[in-house]
Amino acid sequence: MGARPIVFAHGFGCDQNMWRLVAPAFAGDHRVVLFDHVGAGRSDLSAWDPDRYATLDGYAQDVLEIVDDLDLDDVVLVGHSVSAMIGVLAVVRAPARFSRLVLVSPSPRYTDAPPYRGGFTEADIDELLEALDSNYLGWSGAMGPVIMGNPDRPELAEELTNSFCRTDPEIARHFARVTFTSDNRADLGGVRIPSLVLQCRQDAIAPPEVGRWVHGALDDSRLVILEAAGHCPQLSEPGQVVSAIREFLPSPVPAAP
Repeated sequence: MGARPIVFAHGFGCDQNMWRLVAPAFAGDHRVVLFDHVGAGRSDLSAWDPDRYATLDGYAQDVLEIVDDLDLDDVVLVGHSVSAMIGVLAVVRAPARFSRLVLVSPSPRYTDAPPYRGGFTEADIDELLEALDSNYLGWSGAMGPVIMGNPDRPELAEELTNSFCRTDPEIARHFARVTFTSDNRADLGGVRIPSLVLQCRQDAIAPPEVGRWVHGALDDSRLVILEAAGHCPQLSEPGQVVSAIREFLPSPVPAAP
């Protein structure tokens, strides 16, 4: 039997490069799989279909097709931000393929629905999407620092902003609307494998109470509060992310000689 696969799925406006400080730590004893969502990185823009990607289900189907094409089993799926919920949908749809789920800065719903608090009002989301629609590059420059946090480390916000600017604007606007208007709270109950929730202590996009809510909604989960700020701990505190995932995973399966 080969090494256990670990698949890293990036968040909105990012690409697989966002995992460069985390993924190599698992390359020695796992089969590391990285990919770009359609519209990001080096993805094939001709594969874009607004109907397929009208919901997060289309992105989850992409994950399953990658797993099927590579014939992967016993998969550890690591999803950041919106890809945490994409990961949830993939695991619910094909549970036999996956053994562990890691949710980094997850949010099943960004808008408040009392008593649930997602961190944004509907007016907040409308304003955010309107700004994105009218001036994507301007929105990227304004939101990069907010999403990244860590104002004392401006190079992190610059990297995220540049990543936004490299993403196809039309696809990004569509993906943002799908991301920020989705409600995947009910899907969490369908996850039947052990899950790890990584929550930053300060996060303007997915506040700590969201991470606690996700932890409580999962049948078998562990919550780790990272001593980190911002929405992208794989960049700001990669060592903490690696350590938390390592502690959560079972002993790796030795690679075949």
